[in-house]
Parts: sequence; structure tokens; C-alpha cells
Amino acid sequence: MSRISVRGFAVASATAVTTVGAVVGVATGSEQGDSTNDVEATAADATVLADIPVGGNTQVQTASLSQQADSQSIAADSAAKQSAQEAARKQAAEAASAKKEAAEKKAAEEKAEKERAEELETASRSEERADSGDFPAQGSYSISEVKSMAQQIVGSGQFQCFSNIVDHESGWNYQASNPSSGAYGLVQALPGSKMSSAGADWQTNPATQIKWGLNYMNDRYGSPCGAWDFWQANNWY
Repeated sequence: MSRISVRGFAVASATAVTTVGAVVGVATGSEQGDSTNDVEATAADATVLADIPVGGNTQVQTASLSQQADSQSIAADSAAKQSAQEAARKQAAEAASAKKEAAEKKAAEEKAEKERAEELETASRSEERADSGDFPAQGSYSISEVKSMAQQIVGSGQFQCFSNIVDHESGWNYQASNPSSGAYGLVQALPGSKMSSAGADWQTNPATQIKWGLNYMNDRYGSPCGAWDFWQANNWY
């Protein structure tokens, strides 16, 4: 609100009152005429201050409220956009992590399958060598000769595991016998007569024992290394 002088407005109002009073004074006499003159004189000298609202201030206040509303709306939109972006980033990170885990799992499975296939292939080649191997019969065999047979029959990929088992079972003695259980030979087949499926000379020919032992380990444990893993955990296979 602005305080302004409205002297002219007061004088005009007093003049109007005086005019009315003059007309009335014709009927009422000089007493009222004197009073009217006093009012007119007072009005002529009066200076009136009034609080009158100015339209410009109202417009400024309205504009300010509008700007505040716009600012709040912009801030709310910005917060919502930032929240949506953060949620999208989080979702993308989770999806990438899940994709990575799935890829790693698949790679591990493929690797295991490849290793398994290689083991089976090695075992198959070893079995083929065992079936086709020609080892002339001898009256006796040294440990080095028996190991040489085993390396040719089993193959280098699985020989160490096969050797570990034979070391513990018989110490590479193809005539080793366990009188209490009946186990016999390099791999201590139980009973020893099981090895007849590989050859009738199973009691005297280490090659026959090696062939039977290799087939047994492949059939039951997948490979000599699989048999060795089991042996380490249980002290038998």
C-alpha cells in the first residue's frame, strides 16, 4: 500500500457537501448556512492521507508466486529424473553382473566338459593301445619293465595317477597277494580272478593286469585320476 495526498479529492467532496447545504439552507435558515460555511472552509484547508493499494505491487507479488511454483516444479522434475537415472544405472549394473556370472558359469561348465572329453579320449586311446599292444610273455619282469608297459598302455596323461595307486596297492609287484582278502596283482583286484576278463594269463603277465586295472578305473571313476582322487579320500578305490 502507498500513502499519497488526496487534497483535491477532499476539496471536491467538501464542495459537494457545501452545495447540498446551501440548497438546504434556503429552507432552514441562516444557522445551517453558517455551519455549512464552516464545513466548506475546513474542507478547503484539509489535507487527507489515505492508504490506497497500488496495482503494480499486486502484479509483482503474483509474478513472484508464479516463479516460486515454476522453480518448485523444475526442482521436482529434476529430482524425479535423477532418481529414474539412478534406478536405471542400478538395474543395468545388476543385469551386467548377472550376465557376467552366467558367462563365467557357462565357461566353467564348458571347460569341465572339455577336460572330461579329453580324459575320455585319452582313456579310449589307452584302451585301444592296451587291446592292440603286443608284449611278448616273459618268465619274470622287473619293476622298470612293468612301469614301461604301464606308460605305453595307460598313456602319459593319466600315468602318474595310475602309478600313484599301484605304488600304494602293490609297490609295482605284479605277483603281490593279500592272503586275508584274496586281492592280487599290481592293482590288487579283489578277487584276483576278476582280471581273467582281460586275459587268461592274469597271474603272470603284468600287461594283462595293467589292461584290466585301466578299464576298471575308467569304468568306475572315469579315469585313473578320478580313481586316485577317490583313493586319497578313502584309502581304497
